[in-house]
Parts: sequence; C-alpha cells; structure tokens
Amino acid sequence: MSSEKCIDRKHYVLVHGACYGAWVWYKLKPRLESAGHKVSVLDLAASGTNMQKIEHVHTFSQYSEPLLQLLASLPPNEKVILVGHSLGGLNIALAMDKFPEKVAVGVFVTAVIPDTQHKPSYVLEKMRHASNLYELI
Repeated sequence: MSSEKCIDRKHYVLVHGACYGAWVWYKLKPRLESAGHKVSVLDLAASGTNMQKIEHVHTFSQYSEPLLQLLASLPPNEKVILVGHSLGGLNIALAMDKFPEKVAVGVFVTAVIPDTQHKPSYVLEKMRHASNLYELI
C-alpha cells in the first residue's frame, strides 16, 4: 500500500528489549513505512549504537532516557503507538506513565507488563505468601 492510500497514518515507536538495539526492528520498520506510517526506532541507553557506558546508567529512567526524550519532543497534539518487546515493556510502561497524553496505545510484544501501583517484588511476595497457605492445607 502506498502512503497516498493510507487513510489513517499512525506514528509507531518501536522499543527493543534487553541486550538488543533498534536494529531488531529491521524487518517491521520498512513494512510499516511502506504502508504510509511514520516509524521511530531508537537505541536505549548503552544499547545498540548508543555509546553511553552501562556503568553510567544507574536508574531505569536513565536507561529509558532516549525514549522519554523522543516523547517529550513530540508536538502537543501528536499521539504515538508504543511497541515494546521483552524488557522494552517496562520502558513503554514508564513512558506511558510519564506521557499519557502522548500515547494512543501501548503494545506489549512478549513483553514484561509491570504493575505500576506496587513495587516490582509485589507479585513474587504474593506468590510466596500463597504457597505458604497451600502448605497449611
């Protein structure tokens, strides 16, 4: 489909998982673009071609900074479709929390889907508590 025929042009932001880079989207990006969509891919901190050293990335927000900067730079009326793969699910969840007005939808592709209301260990603690209850029965 040519870009002229694309009635509803979307902006996709594709976020790679751990130990990868923007290159993982090398097959999907041109297909979306050939359908007339705008596609942004990026390397998270210390990933792919991002030259930041991992020793200087101390928080998850720092790791997600390229994504957060991209969303901050969008025009006020533009909304994107965030796609996160694997650990990239955590990155898009953080971005959705920080920029809800700039995200139309988040797509988690075999990705981590966090619980943003509780600390990361919440599910493990509940599972441990539940297994203790089964031991009592």
